[in-house]
Amino acid sequence: MLSLLWLSTIPPMFELFTALMLGILEGITEFLPVSSTGHLLIAEHWLGSRSDFFNIVIQAGAILAITFVFRKKVWSLATGLDKYSNRDYVMKLATAFLITAVVGLAVRKANWQLPETIQPIAWALIIGGIWILIAESVAKHLPERENVTWSVAIAVGLAQVVAGVFPGTSRSASTIFLAMLLGLSKRSAAAEFSFLVGIPTMFSASSYACFELFKRGELLHENWLEVSVAFVAAMLTGFAVVKWLLGYIKNHSFAPFAYYRIALGLVLLTWLT
Repeated sequence: MLSLLWLSTIPPMFELFTALMLGILEGITEFLPVSSTGHLLIAEHWLGSRSDFFNIVIQAGAILAITFVFRKKVWSLATGLDKYSNRDYVMKLATAFLITAVVGLAVRKANWQLPETIQPIAWALIIGGIWILIAESVAKHLPERENVTWSVAIAVGLAQVVAGVFPGTSRSASTIFLAMLLGLSKRSAAAEFSFLVGIPTMFSASSYACFELFKRGELLHENWLEVSVAFVAAMLTGFAVVKWLLGYIKNHSFAPFAYYRIALGLVLLTWLT
């Protein structure tokens, strides 16, 4: 009887396939400066919308991937606090995170957020693409720097809030390219700081959102097999994408991502009309 009950909860193969596809899409787009929210919204137009919990879980898979990618860096920082450089870096990570947490919570309570609909996301993609091109142009004329300043840490914390308010902005895009504009001109250093700040930020945001869903009793009707498939897909894909991106930006600019964002935004606006 129990086995029959378990079998009855297994989703149809198409539902498993769409969960797999959405997990892969999240893993690809979460850390590229192209907006995972925008891509998931577009995909759900054809694959069907998912619950808030489903989207939170696949994001958690991507976060776990980046935690594993930077495990040595995280361990080095955690065990090397006797060194000034490590303490300074950790303090700046903590500052960026706390700014995001405090300001972000206030923004959430005030309900300041654009709706996750196609039009604002399309404009955010276009504006973000232009932003990337400007940042690349400015950074090209700056001496290569990899030291994170306090102004960069504060700005990154605020940029994460902006990305939360304006769906389609992309957390990685807003943080990496603001850091580059403020003098952290070495792409790999800007990306690393952005990704490391993202670990506590995204884990905290996901945990808070899950807690709210739990209080409202919205976790009782989830299909856990479907959610698990998407989680694993997001984690494995996210790991591969971050490893690839860190190698790519050593010798390439972010300009192709900018052109892609602008093109996608224009296509979406055309689609709307």
